[in-house]
Amino acid sequence: MAPVKLAILSRAPRSYSTQRLRTAALERGHDVKVLNTLRFGIDLTGEEPDLLFRGKQLSTYDACLPRIGNSITYFGTAVVRQFEQMDVYTPNTSYGIANSRDKLRATQILSRHKIPMPATTFVQDRADVIPAIERVGGAPVVIKLLEGTQGIGVILAPTIKVAEAIIETLQSTRQNVLIQRFVKESKGRDIRALVVGDRVVAAMRRVAQGDEFRSNVHRGGSVEPVELDEEFERVAVRSAQIMGLRVAGVDMLEGRNGPQVMEVNSSPGLEGIEAATKLDVAGAIIDYIDNQVAFPDIDVRQRLTVSTGYGVAEIVVHGGSDMVGKKLGESGLDERDITVLTLHRGTQVIPNPRNKTVLEGEDRLLCFGKLEEMRSMIPDRKQRRVKRLLKKNLPPANA
Repeated sequence: MAPVKLAILSRAPRSYSTQRLRTAALERGHDVKVLNTLRFGIDLTGEEPDLLFRGKQLSTYDACLPRIGNSITYFGTAVVRQFEQMDVYTPNTSYGIANSRDKLRATQILSRHKIPMPATTFVQDRADVIPAIERVGGAPVVIKLLEGTQGIGVILAPTIKVAEAIIETLQSTRQNVLIQRFVKESKGRDIRALVVGDRVVAAMRRVAQGDEFRSNVHRGGSVEPVELDEEFERVAVRSAQIMGLRVAGVDMLEGRNGPQVMEVNSSPGLEGIEAATKLDVAGAIIDYIDNQVAFPDIDVRQRLTVSTGYGVAEIVVHGGSDMVGKKLGESGLDERDITVLTLHRGTQVIPNPRNKTVLEGEDRLLCFGKLEEMRSMIPDRKQRRVKRLLKKNLPPANA
């Protein structure tokens, strides 16, 4: 393959991760530049989207690899978005980076796709705090700042009274916090899986020091290589892809019933995981970008919604649907001019499902076809709400 012209967006050119990525690209014969994210200017004055760097027009690039720090998320994602508008490939989309930085938004997105996570809740009113703590299983409970990083802003509250006091104090300083179940069986240990594309290229177990419950390397935690079983690997890859990230560090707790996703990191550090596993993670990232430049992912919704009356939609096979138990080829979708692109079943993803695939309740079908036909298959809102409440054994609220 031809050499790739790659821009690494980083404010820390001498950091281990940036240096390793640059070296890996050079060793493979690519043309690579490390560019300070804050020195870009977004030019919207011309007929075509463009970028300036240090006040001059940016030369043409095949790909960019964002290493966007927390403190510049807004401007950094705007720069990545402009690269996307210029058809420059990036393994981590601007919306993926933005979503992963907001812990609440990330949790909402992963929950929607049934990714296993510790029970989590978010409230604002003081009167709702104690009921919220009880909903996640009671004390001890983990309190997280929405934009914390490297273990900063993560607090373990041993009792409900302590938790209430901490939350009240943080909220008084205009800090938003998540309340999360404490997974006792995983105390002081977690798994970091480094996802590149559709596979985990390296994984390590992080172990906290002494009585510390946070296992981050920046907090003195030790690391060891680990071989992930199929379920952990599948959940890690699925979590990264749902977030719109093709290069990500997925942090998981080892729960009693399997993996529990804590966080999906869009700019994972490479030093700890390369030292622990002795694997060339930087090289795997560069090789993936090289392959994708020639045949990049596309935004299906944008590309397939240009025909009037046609579009992309998700159809849920509800438990009472007459499609349950039928083969896809017998579902009648074909006759209604609806093509199933992907079938989602729990954390399993089946691309281009065959006609002989038997449909199950709660399957989610990503479809392309006539919008009116697909709309007619969605239950009315009132019916869906009642079903949801019955599933949770909750009475309808007046609010």
